[in-house]
Amino acid sequence: MNGVLNLSAAQKQVVIDRMGQLVGVTLLVALFIAAASNPAAFFAQTTIGLTNGALIALIALGYTMVYGIIELINFAHADVFMIGSMLGMQMIVSFGVSADSGPAVKVGIILLGLVVCMGGCALINVAIERIAYRPLRNAPPLAPLITAIGMSFIISNIAQKIWGPSQISMPDLLGNGTIFGNVRIKDAFVILVTAPLLYGLTWFVKNTRQGKAMRATAQDQTAASIMGIDVNRTISLTFLLGGLLAGASGVLYALVNTTTVWNAGFKNGMFAFTAAVLGGIGNLTGAVIGGVLLGLIGSYSAMYVGDRWTDVVIFSILVMVLVFRPTGLLGQQEITRA
Repeated sequence: MNGVLNLSAAQKQVVIDRMGQLVGVTLLVALFIAAASNPAAFFAQTTIGLTNGALIALIALGYTMVYGIIELINFAHADVFMIGSMLGMQMIVSFGVSADSGPAVKVGIILLGLVVCMGGCALINVAIERIAYRPLRNAPPLAPLITAIGMSFIISNIAQKIWGPSQISMPDLLGNGTIFGNVRIKDAFVILVTAPLLYGLTWFVKNTRQGKAMRATAQDQTAASIMGIDVNRTISLTFLLGGLLAGASGVLYALVNTTTVWNAGFKNGMFAFTAAVLGGIGNLTGAVIGGVLLGLIGSYSAMYVGDRWTDVVIFSILVMVLVFRPTGLLGQQEITRA
């Protein structure tokens, strides 16, 4: 015991990494055994997990982008997602589209809902940044954090006043059909919509002029401003992109679950924020990986452990990951310069 305590910091980290790898290998072996015992059920749970993970990843990207550029946890982001689900459901119900409508009508209303809700949520997110966060840009860190919590309560309560305290429902436009065996059409649709959005965001941030401005602003706002980058516009663009993804996630969530409620953002936001931390807050790829992992963990836990234990399993794994890697799976340790 004394020998372990006398190890250097680097040696202790090696021990922790080896323990983390052992835990990871143990979990993978358990999953392999479960898959071998019932491949069809395992495959079905995997597709459901990927679907949930894709939705979580879309929300998580909003958290991680904002934190990466201004180091703020935008708690209101989850409620922007909720507004997206409400607006999407309201549009479908208002246009009178039902489960019996033709495929062209269904596809048309879904595409229209995605465009309108993504645009609406993007504008809401930009307005939140402009009204609530920008005036506090140079304030002590606690002030914008409390403001973010306040904006979350404001948005959720406005939604409750507009749509009521009860759940609202919509027709099941995607149905319960399957393709490729046990893959639900719902799951395939969500993945097909989400994958281009995730790729598009990654490509935008890495290859466009505005994306490079975002990365420069995230590294050093003062230096970016000196180099001619409009920092305020770049930060607004970040909120715009986060709102777009939140709106898309809200519509997809409504389509898959056919119900939503004014406080739907709370639990989904907690999972998304957990995914961002799990992957490494501020890292786009980490947010996607964290979201997918959370979706898969939740799906497998619901089947093999029990649905009521899903949250316990998810957050227990998060704690273990952060013990072994405090910066998350893909996060990097910040270096403090004198």
